[in-house]
Amino acid sequence: CLKTPNQRMTRYQILTLTSIASVNFSSMICYSILGPFFPKEAVKKGASQTVIGLIFGCYALCNLMGSLVLGKYIVQIGAKFMLISGLFVSSVCTILFGLLDKVPDGATFIILCFIIRSVDAVGFSAAMTSSFAVSTKVFPNSIATVLGSLEIFTGLGLILGPPIGGWLYQSFGYEVPFMALGCFLFLMVPFNMYILPSFDADPSKDSFFRLFTRLKIVLICFSIFTLSSGLGFLDAALSIYAIDTFNLSPGYVGLLLLGLSLPYCLASPLLGIVSDRFPSTRPWFMVLGGLFTATGFWFLGPVPILQIKSQLWLVVFMLGIIGFSLSMTAIPTFPEILDCAYENGFEEGLSTLGLVSGLFGAVWSFGMFCGPTLGGFITQQLSFEWAASVQGGLAFLAVCIIIIHVFYIVLFITTRISDTLKKQIKQTFGSGSSWTMVSHSFR
Repeated sequence: CLKTPNQRMTRYQILTLTSIASVNFSSMICYSILGPFFPKEAVKKGASQTVIGLIFGCYALCNLMGSLVLGKYIVQIGAKFMLISGLFVSSVCTILFGLLDKVPDGATFIILCFIIRSVDAVGFSAAMTSSFAVSTKVFPNSIATVLGSLEIFTGLGLILGPPIGGWLYQSFGYEVPFMALGCFLFLMVPFNMYILPSFDADPSKDSFFRLFTRLKIVLICFSIFTLSSGLGFLDAALSIYAIDTFNLSPGYVGLLLLGLSLPYCLASPLLGIVSDRFPSTRPWFMVLGGLFTATGFWFLGPVPILQIKSQLWLVVFMLGIIGFSLSMTAIPTFPEILDCAYENGFEEGLSTLGLVSGLFGAVWSFGMFCGPTLGGFITQQLSFEWAASVQGGLAFLAVCIIIIHVFYIVLFITTRISDTLKKQIKQTFGSGSSWTMVSHSFR
């Protein structure tokens, strides 16, 4: 599925694919280990639910700023250098985060959490912005297929991170999960230095502002925002909710999160292939994915007005629905933004790919900031059930906006075709009685 038409993959493509897969896997496994145990550990250190949400959220906020800056200057910095240096920074920060249980409780712990997570976020944004841009440059004719296939490794990182992190935490304490996985991420630095090819390109004069002048791109970005907002909320709030409601251990919370990551990992390659072969299906994938996402969040709590008792099997099932819908909505978004950019005069090359990658990462990060922050506040003031309901409402709003836009485009095209046909018929029959009769039957 990763072959270009009538060709096998070249050595250049194989090395690039191997490198990006290793980056996706190692980065995500380190990112996802926090979920099962860190929120509870932070509470012991004097952090409130709102502060925990802000700790998760600041990571996303710095990721947002890093994605915008690094996406704009990827050509000047160099895609390979950006990716490798991002991995190095993230690995060091992961190890340092494992030492935070040694610092005093209260303000000191909280401030150091913010600092280390913020620096880690910049490193993560460098690695992921570069990986998206490099993937689409090397595989220009099968973008969704390649990104969907690479999401297998992203999904594996998300799948293995929580249970491995939870198990290491239960068995060896707070430090070991971060030390072990931080060292694993550090090993990816020399590995990628050796196998990742270099990329040369010329900078362009295009900007993020010009991308945002297109309504279609703005609507797709809002859809991306609702997805990442929901995931960020789950990262910050689900583990505490599961432990308090179902009396689960951190290890079992890690397995619970498997229900979210596994469907995403399995569905992404197939949806990527379909998206590439049938580009017209992409908007409808986003619509159906948004509907499934909204349903998943509404029944995750479930919504208090439904008066349905929360049950563990229902939570697992709804996490599976959300994971599947995430792949259905997210996979088509990147190629759709890229196609829209090319249709509006953006140059085809690494510079535009960097802009689109940076925009995608920035919007995703903004959602990852708002999700934990807003979700943590609503959870603290009301309940987890109401916070999940708000996330479902955002996803449903994105669906409604996309449907309105799609029908507007269809109506606009139909009107243009109708006007063109009328003009052609009028030119053919003239302005006499024959035109009047044909025009009347046309109406």
